[in-house]
Amino acid sequence: MAYRAVLCGCGAMARGWLNALLEKPELKGRVEIVGLVDLDASAARARAEEFGLTQAAIGTDLGEMIERTGAELVFDIVVPAARRAVVSLALSRGCHVLSEKPMAASLEEARALLALAEKAGRIHAVVQNRRYIDGVRRMRRFVESGAIGTLTGLHCDFFLAPHFGGFREQMDNVLLLDMAIHTFDAARFVSGRVPETVYCVETNPEGSWYAHGAAASAIFTLSGGAVFTYRGSWCAEGERTSWESAWRLVGSKGMLTWDGADRFEASIAGSETGLLRGAQPVEVPPAEDETKTHGHASVLIDFLRAIETGEGPETVGHDNIHSLAMVFGAIKSARTGQPVSLTA
Repeated sequence: MAYRAVLCGCGAMARGWLNALLEKPELKGRVEIVGLVDLDASAARARAEEFGLTQAAIGTDLGEMIERTGAELVFDIVVPAARRAVVSLALSRGCHVLSEKPMAASLEEARALLALAEKAGRIHAVVQNRRYIDGVRRMRRFVESGAIGTLTGLHCDFFLAPHFGGFREQMDNVLLLDMAIHTFDAARFVSGRVPETVYCVETNPEGSWYAHGAAASAIFTLSGGAVFTYRGSWCAEGERTSWESAWRLVGSKGMLTWDGADRFEASIAGSETGLLRGAQPVEVPPAEDETKTHGHASVLIDFLRAIETGEGPETVGHDNIHSLAMVFGAIKSARTGQPVSLTA
């Protein structure tokens, strides 16, 4: 039988969740949306009508909705400031919870949610959908193959200029907290390394339409002597990068570049003589498991599998908190002007 789920938060982000749940063949029939909750009931009603959820209950009170529908799952798509209250309530009512990122508005809140999930015996995971795409999976497999030797550096550029409107344009640390966490999480996944320290400079460039922190540059040291660098802006008009960033992975024997879209180029040292030794191309194989390359749908599938098997999903809270620690470490470094040691 399908899991009964309540979707909490019915803004624009909810569309991606509902598209995956209702349209992806792998998920059809596995989850029934029995209720939609939003502080603005008209938003919940509009989303239900848009997706043909004619049987779903509409409300503004999550606790009342869980009781009324007998929900087993809560999909948390609220603004970050409301996350702790929503997740805490859902866990206390015996629901498994899948949240939008970031998993909490602070590390203290994140730790509290981990404790609540453990006490409730329920799964709390985070939608890091960008680690579930083909390019990121291919990079991970390539690094693990040893084709370019020992990984020594990951370098990412992210330059776009989205005019969202809404809550993002009023957020503090908007790039680091709302977007860079995707790249930070992917870098942690691809490298298989533990982030140890960060030094970050954050700015809100002239011409920015965001209230705070639309651009940042960060240097992370990783376990094993590797380095991860990030350069990003959400107010960079003109020639843009992919939403997935442009990547360069440097190993002891060679390099891999990925444009964040379809172009992979990898090579190892050539055999030419002289100052530069040239390069020998290396094939980049496909992702090891194609079922884990469908973004949001793959996150949802992994979440359901975890409930059924008792094995934690990749983005379970006690793992994802390490990506959150990278974000809050970068924010602290930018505020203090000093390197910061990372602890989750």
